[in-house]
Amino acid sequence: MTDHQKIHPFHDVDLEAPQQQQPSAPLVTRNMSKSDDVQHHQQQQPLPTQQPSIPMNHYPKPPKKRRSCCCRLFCWLFSILLILIIAIAIAIGVLFLAFRPKIPKYSVDELHVTQFDLSGNNSLSVTFNLSITARNPNKRIGIDYRGGSHISAWYADTKLCEGSLPKFYQGHKNVTVLSIPLSGETQNATGLRDSLQQQIQDEGSIPLNLKVKQPVRIKFGKLKIFKINFRVRCRIVVDNLNANNSIRIRSSSCKFRFKL
Repeated sequence: MTDHQKIHPFHDVDLEAPQQQQPSAPLVTRNMSKSDDVQHHQQQQPLPTQQPSIPMNHYPKPPKKRRSCCCRLFCWLFSILLILIIAIAIAIGVLFLAFRPKIPKYSVDELHVTQFDLSGNNSLSVTFNLSITARNPNKRIGIDYRGGSHISAWYADTKLCEGSLPKFYQGHKNVTVLSIPLSGETQNATGLRDSLQQQIQDEGSIPLNLKVKQPVRIKFGKLKIFKINFRVRCRIVVDNLNANNSIRIRSSSCKFRFKL
């Protein structure tokens, strides 16, 4: 017997049909929930570093009421001071414009030496008689010369004699000639006498300085202001200091200033 071949049926297969893509494996397993995934993602991120906190000292604040009172007091005092300064400046400006003040002028006209002797105990006795001219060039301002004045004559750093000016009132556009006696005594005057003699031999003249301090009150019309001090510095050059001789003044210059 011949063996019969078994013929199996052949089914048509569509070769051109697209093959279905197999789904890729899921990122999350079935047994892992969504919350577990988020927790796992958070654990992988680095934690931020925490900076150490700096302790702060808390001080009690001052009461605002007391501070505001101090500010008001300061502003009040500052306002009063500013008003006073402005008022004084206005008054000075009005007086200046109304009276046109000018500086008084002084000059030394004559010097008489009545005594210039060196005694046996090495002391020098000096007596001068000065003639000083005071000029008031103001038309509406008077000068009241008060007591307590002082005038002194100096050679270099040595005071030779001193005295004071008389009290008097000098009116407008007035010229007054004053005769002022000065006297004094200098101890240990041998070196002073030698220096004066050497000065005369070398230069033929002797420089002297006069220092004057005079309290006065200025009168603007009928108004007298507070007391001020006139300060006058004069430099004179004479040919000699011999007693009872004719003393000639070769040069004379005075500077004036005042102090409240």
